[in-house]
Amino acid sequence: MRIGKLLDRKGRFVTTVAPDATVAEVLALLAEHGIGALVVSADGRRVDGIVSERDVARRLHDTGAGILGGPVSDIMVADVLTASPDDEVESLMALMTTERIRHVPVVSGGALVGIVSIGDVVKHRVDTLEGDNRALFDYINAR
Repeated sequence: MRIGKLLDRKGRFVTTVAPDATVAEVLALLAEHGIGALVVSADGRRVDGIVSERDVARRLHDTGAGILGGPVSDIMVADVLTASPDDEVESLMALMTTERIRHVPVVSGGALVGIVSIGDVVKHRVDTLEGDNRALFDYINAR
Protein backbone atom coordinates (compact mmCIF):
# COMPACT_ATOMS: atom_id res chain seq x y z
CA MET A 1 0.00 0.00 0.00
CA ARG A 2 1.17 3.51 -0.74
CA ILE A 3 1.52 6.16 1.95
CA GLY A 4 -1.04 8.38 0.20
CA LYS A 5 -3.69 5.68 0.67
CA LEU A 6 -2.76 5.38 4.34
CA LEU A 7 -3.17 9.16 4.70
CA ASP A 8 -6.57 8.96 2.98
CA ARG A 9 -7.67 6.53 5.69
CA LYS A 10 -6.16 8.26 8.73
CA GLY A 11 -6.45 11.87 7.64
CA ARG A 12 -3.99 14.43 6.37
CA PHE A 13 -4.19 17.05 9.11
CA VAL A 14 -0.78 17.94 10.54
CA THR A 15 -0.27 20.09 13.61
CA THR A 16 2.63 22.45 13.01
CA VAL A 17 4.49 24.92 15.15
CA ALA A 18 6.53 27.99 14.17
CA PRO A 19 10.29 27.83 14.74
CA ASP A 20 10.13 30.79 17.13
CA ALA A 21 7.43 29.21 19.34
CA THR A 22 8.64 28.36 22.82
CA VAL A 23 9.29 24.82 23.98
CA ALA A 24 6.51 25.35 26.56
CA GLU A 25 4.12 26.09 23.67
CA VAL A 26 5.28 22.88 22.00
CA LEU A 27 4.43 20.90 25.13
CA ALA A 28 1.00 22.52 25.28
CA LEU A 29 0.27 21.62 21.64
CA LEU A 30 1.47 18.04 22.10
CA ALA A 31 -0.81 17.63 25.12
CA GLU A 32 -3.77 19.41 23.49
CA HIS A 33 -3.69 17.21 20.39
CA GLY A 34 -2.57 14.00 22.12
CA ILE A 35 0.35 13.55 19.74
CA GLY A 36 4.05 12.76 20.09
CA ALA A 37 5.62 15.13 17.56
CA LEU A 38 5.09 18.40 15.73
CA VAL A 39 6.35 19.50 12.36
CA VAL A 40 8.20 22.79 12.71
CA SER A 41 7.19 25.10 9.88
CA ALA A 42 7.29 28.85 9.42
CA ASP A 43 4.47 28.78 6.86
CA GLY A 44 2.57 25.53 7.55
CA ARG A 45 3.66 24.07 4.20
CA ARG A 46 7.45 23.75 4.27
CA VAL A 47 9.14 21.34 6.69
CA ASP A 48 11.76 23.31 8.64
CA GLY A 49 12.20 20.66 11.31
CA ILE A 50 10.47 18.22 13.63
CA VAL A 51 10.27 18.11 17.42
CA SER A 52 9.10 15.22 19.54
CA GLU A 53 8.43 14.54 23.19
CA ARG A 54 11.75 12.72 23.25
CA ASP A 55 13.59 15.81 22.02
CA VAL A 56 12.07 17.87 24.81
CA ALA A 57 12.73 15.24 27.50
CA ARG A 58 16.35 14.76 26.48
CA ARG A 59 17.07 18.48 26.34
CA LEU A 60 15.36 19.03 29.69
CA HIS A 61 17.61 16.37 31.16
CA ASP A 62 20.74 17.84 29.58
CA THR A 63 20.21 21.53 30.25
CA GLY A 64 17.29 21.97 32.64
CA ALA A 65 13.96 23.77 32.67
CA GLY A 66 15.45 26.92 31.15
CA ILE A 67 14.76 25.49 27.70
CA LEU A 68 11.01 25.86 28.22
CA GLY A 69 11.15 29.58 27.45
CA GLY A 70 13.50 29.14 24.50
CA PRO A 71 12.52 28.67 20.86
CA VAL A 72 11.71 25.26 19.47
CA SER A 73 14.36 25.89 16.79
CA ASP A 74 16.97 25.33 19.52
CA ILE A 75 15.88 21.72 20.12
CA MET A 76 14.23 20.59 16.87
CA VAL A 77 15.74 18.10 14.45
CA ALA A 78 16.51 20.16 11.35
CA ASP A 79 17.63 17.33 9.07
CA VAL A 80 14.21 15.72 8.66
CA LEU A 81 13.67 12.49 6.79
CA THR A 82 10.46 12.72 4.76
CA ALA A 83 8.35 10.43 2.62
CA SER A 84 6.26 10.86 -0.50
CA PRO A 85 2.60 9.85 -0.87
CA ASP A 86 3.80 7.51 -3.65
CA ASP A 87 6.22 5.62 -1.37
CA GLU A 88 5.24 2.17 -0.14
CA VAL A 89 4.28 1.79 3.52
CA GLU A 90 6.69 -1.18 3.75
CA SER A 91 9.64 1.02 2.72
CA LEU A 92 8.57 3.62 5.30
CA MET A 93 8.44 0.89 7.94
CA ALA A 94 12.01 -0.11 7.06
CA LEU A 95 13.17 3.54 7.18
CA MET A 96 11.57 4.09 10.59
CA THR A 97 13.15 0.93 11.95
CA THR A 98 16.61 1.56 10.51
CA GLU A 99 16.75 5.23 11.52
CA ARG A 100 14.93 4.69 14.84
CA ILE A 101 12.40 7.44 14.16
CA ARG A 102 8.75 7.44 15.13
CA HIS A 103 7.29 10.23 12.96
CA VAL A 104 7.83 10.98 9.27
CA PRO A 105 6.34 14.02 7.52
CA VAL A 106 4.89 13.33 4.08
CA VAL A 107 5.78 15.88 1.42
CA SER A 108 4.52 16.29 -2.14
CA GLY A 109 5.79 18.99 -4.49
CA GLY A 110 7.72 20.56 -1.63
CA ALA A 111 4.60 20.95 0.52
CA LEU A 112 3.64 19.13 3.71
CA VAL A 113 0.63 16.87 3.02
CA GLY A 114 0.57 14.62 6.10
CA ILE A 115 2.52 12.83 8.77
CA VAL A 116 2.83 9.12 9.52
CA SER A 117 3.66 7.75 12.96
CA ILE A 118 4.99 4.33 13.87
CA GLY A 119 1.56 3.67 15.34
CA ASP A 120 -0.04 4.29 11.95
CA VAL A 121 2.38 1.84 10.34
CA VAL A 122 1.77 -0.81 13.01
CA LYS A 123 -2.01 -0.41 12.67
CA HIS A 124 -1.72 -0.86 8.91
CA ARG A 125 0.39 -3.99 9.39
CA VAL A 126 -2.03 -5.49 11.96
CA ASP A 127 -5.03 -4.75 9.71
CA THR A 128 -3.25 -6.43 6.79
CA LEU A 129 -2.40 -9.53 8.85
CA GLU A 130 -5.96 -9.76 10.18
CA GLY A 131 -7.32 -9.56 6.64
CA ASP A 132 -4.93 -12.29 5.48
CA ASN A 133 -5.92 -14.41 8.47
CA ARG A 134 -9.64 -14.01 7.70
CA ALA A 135 -9.07 -14.90 4.05
CA LEU A 136 -7.15 -18.07 4.97
CA PHE A 137 -9.76 -19.05 7.56
CA ASP A 138 -12.57 -18.57 5.01
CA TYR A 139 -10.63 -20.55 2.39
CA ILE A 140 -10.03 -23.46 4.77
CA ASN A 141 -13.66 -23.52 5.97
CA ALA A 142 -15.01 -23.38 2.41
CA ARG A 143 -13.40 -26.73 1.57
